[in-house]
Amino acid sequence: MKYRSYTVHNFREIPQVREKLTPEQQFDIEVVAQVFPFKTNNYVVEKLINWDNPLEDPIFRLTFPQRGMLLDEDYEAIANLLKQNAPKEVIREKANEIRMKLNPHPAGQKYNVPQINGKKLHGAQHKYRETILFFPKQGQTCHAYCSFCFRWPQFVGIDELKFAMKEVELLIEYIKAHPEITDLLFTGGDPLIMKTKILRQYIEPILEARIPHLKTIRIGSKALAFWPYRFTTDDDADDLIKLFREIREAGYHLAYMAHFNHYQELETEEVKEAVDRILSTGAIIRTQSPILRHINDSAETWATMWKKQVQMNMIPYYMFMARDTGAQHYFGVPLVRAWEIFRKAYSSISGIARTVKGPSMSATPGKVRMLGVAEFNNEKVMVLDFLQGRNPEWVGKPFFAKYNPEAMWLDELEPYGSDRFFYEDELDEMLKLEEIFV
Repeated sequence: MKYRSYTVHNFREIPQVREKLTPEQQFDIEVVAQVFPFKTNNYVVEKLINWDNPLEDPIFRLTFPQRGMLLDEDYEAIANLLKQNAPKEVIREKANEIRMKLNPHPAGQKYNVPQINGKKLHGAQHKYRETILFFPKQGQTCHAYCSFCFRWPQFVGIDELKFAMKEVELLIEYIKAHPEITDLLFTGGDPLIMKTKILRQYIEPILEARIPHLKTIRIGSKALAFWPYRFTTDDDADDLIKLFREIREAGYHLAYMAHFNHYQELETEEVKEAVDRILSTGAIIRTQSPILRHINDSAETWATMWKKQVQMNMIPYYMFMARDTGAQHYFGVPLVRAWEIFRKAYSSISGIARTVKGPSMSATPGKVRMLGVAEFNNEKVMVLDFLQGRNPEWVGKPFFAKYNPEAMWLDELEPYGSDRFFYEDELDEMLKLEEIFV
């Protein structure tokens, strides 16, 4: 299959769109796509979506903008401009105004930018002691865009919202200076949108540097789900597999962090072949996804997905909460309900699949997990802990919040039994110190 992408400019050329969606539904897509990035491709359209009932199909909702992603007032503002044939600049200005209300940099990302010798690494983030994230400049797009994506600011053409860099030498210098770093995560966008020869330009210098404390190279990618041909029949697929083998032969643990949001993404022969090719290199595939209303908010969906992943020799890793950015009001699931779904799914799978952790919020202080609901003095409380923290000493310490069945994010919770959560004073001091450098 030759790759073909569809965006707001040409999605009406898709035969299934013309046949299955009304003009009004097509217009809804056009309106929402002025604000949120929209790109799909012919593999997703032809292999993953059930066009007999597209509006109820999880992969359609995952890749095509939905009417409810915009608040009514914002939808009407954009719709009216389109109906008036307003200039593109006017529409773009209004879209940017809406975007600025949607928390484009959640979880305190601006505090995560590292620096060395007075130079900022604008394409890197170092939030947790052992792991540094790297955003290669040529990897700041994807084979298709997820409608919920918390990194939507990377794709909307506002330069000041982007994380990206190409100076791998500066990254190596930083890692060498920080012996606590054991893991390097290539992320984006999607680093596997790059041709292998470009990816090599980033990875080979790291292998040649032989940094003794760097043990793991991770690649965060949605390519397995949205374009599995990247590993099988693309013109440089064989070279990519060869590069994976070279990473392993250099002594690194290679972790492919696969984004699968629904079990439908696991059912094609193309994805099964791609998974087998990756595993043949000695790489390990770990899987993760947020829990998303309208897409996968049922225990049956998650249990089916985890079971299929284990059957395909992948390791379930994380269930995340939809971040407090973009269209969280549309995709978000309350913490209590997410925990109930997780618990029910977790209890229906074998121990071999219980490697998965969650539901987890990637919030400003760290990855905070919803452990459950308990009772003290006949009063319900929410129990949480840290899976990762800006201070590693926070990890694994249970703490409590007042019961709130509507809360979707950490900042909507109130401490139980005290005025502040145990980490807040220290976090405030950390962020004040970081403000000096931001």
